[in-house]
Amino acid sequence: QELRPKSLDIKQEELGDMVEKEMASTSEAIEDAVRRIEEMMSQARNKSSGVKLEVNERILNSCTDLMKAIRLLVMTSTNLQKEIVESGRGAATTQEFYAKNSRWTEGLISASKAVGWGATQLVESADRVVLHTGKYEELIVCSHEIAASTAQLVAASKVKAEKSSRNLSRLQECSRNVNEMAANVVASTKSGQEQIEEKDTMDFSGMSLIKLKKEEMETQVKVLELEKRLEGERVRLGELRKQHYALAGAYDAVEDGEAKPAPAPRRGILKKPPLAQKP
Repeated sequence: QELRPKSLDIKQEELGDMVEKEMASTSEAIEDAVRRIEEMMSQARNKSSGVKLEVNERILNSCTDLMKAIRLLVMTSTNLQKEIVESGRGAATTQEFYAKNSRWTEGLISASKAVGWGATQLVESADRVVLHTGKYEELIVCSHEIAASTAQLVAASKVKAEKSSRNLSRLQECSRNVNEMAANVVASTKSGQEQIEEKDTMDFSGMSLIKLKKEEMETQVKVLELEKRLEGERVRLGELRKQHYALAGAYDAVEDGEAKPAPAPRRGILKKPPLAQKP
């Protein structure tokens, strides 16, 4: 009992209840997301037309398909989780099983929260895109985030599942379906963005030579500024990822009762190996 990880200040009997609550909360978040997308669809038909309506419908339809795939994955994950508990608890109660396997339970809770959060963020991003107050890139990032969080949920469920489990096979199939639907959201978003940008392309036919030259120079300046900004953002992203991995590694080390991992040694200059001595 003293050696059991204490990463959550929760009583043993409450840990099992948290799993069921989080899975139910995730299901509710997905159901709410589906309803909100349907509302956005009807609003888009009333407020837009032509190319914009076509783009909005295609994006929202792909988001709806993704939500349905996530909903099926969560249901299958819940069934697999129940199967794992029933086959592994023996004479113990469900709460005792969750308490005994607290690390696995906490991973399952974290993965479920990530899926629900990703679904909510996707809907909010889609809403902003339809209202022309958001960026298409937000939808693409949210789709990647959902694919990652569902992979986390599958991994957490797979840890204690039997390899021959039918529910595990169904869960893996659902995960592949989610990845496919997330890719469809990315594809529909990119194609829609291209359509809108092509429609809004400026017409330069009426410009004088001097005006064209001025526009060309201003555009070159803007390109250089954007390239510099892009380089800076890439460096920032790399540092954020390093910090993320460092914190995640430290957290795992503390969970296991070990010291934090030491930083990697700096690369030194490679020295030339000594020559062999003559006999």
